[in-house]
Amino acid sequence: MNVQPHKTIRSSLLISALALISSPAWAGPPFMTDDPPPVDYKSSEFYIFSTYDHASDGKEIVAPAIEYNYGFHPDMMVHFILPYVTSKPDGEASQSGVGDAEIGVKWLLVHETDSMPAIGIFPLADIPNGDSSKGLGNNKVAWKLPVWIQKSWGDWTTYGGGGYSIDKNEGAKNSWFGGWLLQKDIGEKWTLGGEVFGQGKDTPDARTTTFLNFGGFYKFTPDFNLLFSAGHSVSGDHHTVAYLGLWWAWGGEEAASQTSDAASVPSRWSLSQR
Repeated sequence: MNVQPHKTIRSSLLISALALISSPAWAGPPFMTDDPPPVDYKSSEFYIFSTYDHASDGKEIVAPAIEYNYGFHPDMMVHFILPYVTSKPDGEASQSGVGDAEIGVKWLLVHETDSMPAIGIFPLADIPNGDSSKGLGNNKVAWKLPVWIQKSWGDWTTYGGGGYSIDKNEGAKNSWFGGWLLQKDIGEKWTLGGEVFGQGKDTPDARTTTFLNFGGFYKFTPDFNLLFSAGHSVSGDHHTVAYLGLWWAWGGEEAASQTSDAASVPSRWSLSQR
């Protein structure tokens, strides 16, 4: 029995929204909420990760997925995600395969100062390359248009915002989403935080859903981190979600050495500065 697009369980990301093929998405690994700063100019970052979503009508597992970001301008980066998805609706056979890809551009519009938060936009497109007859992708491009803001003080960072999803696929509907996160650096190795994230009705029979999610990352080195989070819906549709991934960063040394204001060069010790 074929699974029609958007009849699969609503994933906790992407992922193609994760952010990947469903909603909500892991926008700012390992969280659903994202931040405005792009990666450093001429720097690259690479993730290999998995996500888990157990909903009331089935399960969806993304494993593995890859994410690549590149800073092609001091205030802009390009973004790409490609997942491998396993979808198991209750009472039906599981389906596995490559899911929809995600591409986007993050643009930092306002730099953070003592009195002003950082502000950025991050338009994203889900490209329909997954097999829609198996419920692994869509037939049409879907868009996410968020605005994110961030402010830091000492070891604390808070960021959040939201936006609008435009999805013309059969069985889907346009919807709002948004969230807010607070995290703290604990020594040089740990950063821990929690978020509240809300997802509007993205299908006619869905409910507006609110998530509580907790996680962080462990820094083996400044350029190699472990990312993790887990959470649960507290209203709306039932979801138990989790994220686990590895992150690498490289490049950008030449650009950093040419920057006259050293304070403007983000520290790779904090993924909140990517």
